[in-house]
Amino acid sequence: MREVYVVSDNIISSLGFTSNENFAALKQEKTGIKLHNDAKISPLPFWASIINQETLTEKFAVYGHPDQYTRFEKMVILSILDALETNDVDIKSNRTLVILSTTKGNVDLFDNKIGCSFDRDRAYLWYTAQLMQQFFNLGNTPLVVSNACISGVLALVIGARMIRSGRFDNVVVCGADLVTEFVLSGFNSFLSLCSGPCKPFDKDRQGLSLGEAAGTLILTADKKYASKDLAFVGPGFSSNDANHISGPSRTGEGLCIAIKRTLQQFEQPVDYISAHGTATSYNDEMESIALNRVGLHTVPVNSFKGYWGHTLGAAGVIESISGIYSMRHNLLFKTLGYSQPGVTQPIDVINETREKQINSFLKIASGFGGCNAALLFNK
Repeated sequence: MREVYVVSDNIISSLGFTSNENFAALKQEKTGIKLHNDAKISPLPFWASIINQETLTEKFAVYGHPDQYTRFEKMVILSILDALETNDVDIKSNRTLVILSTTKGNVDLFDNKIGCSFDRDRAYLWYTAQLMQQFFNLGNTPLVVSNACISGVLALVIGARMIRSGRFDNVVVCGADLVTEFVLSGFNSFLSLCSGPCKPFDKDRQGLSLGEAAGTLILTADKKYASKDLAFVGPGFSSNDANHISGPSRTGEGLCIAIKRTLQQFEQPVDYISAHGTATSYNDEMESIALNRVGLHTVPVNSFKGYWGHTLGAAGVIESISGIYSMRHNLLFKTLGYSQPGVTQPIDVINETREKQINSFLKIASGFGGCNAALLFNK
C-alpha cells in the first residue's frame, strides 16, 4: 500500500494569511475572536473570528480581479495558491484531485444585501467546483465534501484513500467557510454562542465562537518526499450514530467507533489528540466520554477553537495542519480559554504551551446529524 506524504499547507484566518503567521500567533496565545459590529451579518454586536476583507482583496488582486470573485472563492483560491508555492505538485495533472471541504460555501449570496452582483446559482457547491476547475485549469472536476463539521477531516480521509488506492497520485484538500448572517442566526437559534471568546472543556464555558478560515493540505504518493521531514497521513474512518439532528450521542458511541476503527490500523501509541472541542456542553462532554471509553483519556488533548473559533468546513483542515506543526516541532499548544475541568470524565487537557516528543497524533471531529471522523498522522 502506498504511503501518503503531506507536502505543504496554508492557513488563512483572522490571525494571518500563511501557516507561519498563524503559528506565530498561536505561540503568543493570541485569539482572533473579536467583538464585531456588522449590520450585514447581525443587527447586534457579535463575537467571531473574521478575516480582514481589505487584506484579502489586496492579496487576491495579484492573481485576478477581486470584484469577479466572492469572498469565499478568494479565500479558497489564495489558500491553494500559497500551498502550491513550496512544491512542484502539478495541480493541472489528471493524476491530481482537488477536494473542497465546506459546509455552506457561498451561502451569503442568498442575502440580497451581499449577493446582488452575483448569480444566485453561484451559491451551489457544484458551481464552486466548476469555477475552481476553470481558474486552475484542472485535469479533473473537484470533489466537494460537505458533511457538517467533520467535512475537513473526512475530506482528508477520502483524499488519502484516493492516493492509496492508486486512483490519484496527488490530492489537494482545501477547507473553507464564512461567518455569515445565515450561519450566525442558525447557531443563535440553538442558544449555543458565547458572549466572548469560547472556553473549550472549561467549567465556565458558555458556548462556541464562530470563525471563518481557509486551509489547504497537499498530499502525494511521490516517493521523492520520503527522505524529507514530512508527516505521513495514517488511517482514518468516519461513522454516524444517527442520534439527533444536532445533538451528539450522550454515550459517545459514534466517535468511539471512528476512533476504534482508526486505531485498529495503527500499531504506534498516540502521543497527542487534537479534539473538536467546540466549548458547548454536549460536545465537550461527549468527547470526554468517548476518549475514556477508548482508553485515550491520559493522552494530552487540546482544542484550537479558542484561537480561530469554530470554522466549520475549514476546522478539520486547519486543525490538522496545526497538529502536524505540533508534531514536527514537538510542541503542544495550550487550549486557549481553558483553566478548570468542565467535563465529568477525566481527560488531560493541555493548559499551557509546552514541549513534548510527538511521533503521532489523532485528529477527531463530530458534527450535526451524528457524524464523526478520526484520522491519524505520524512522522
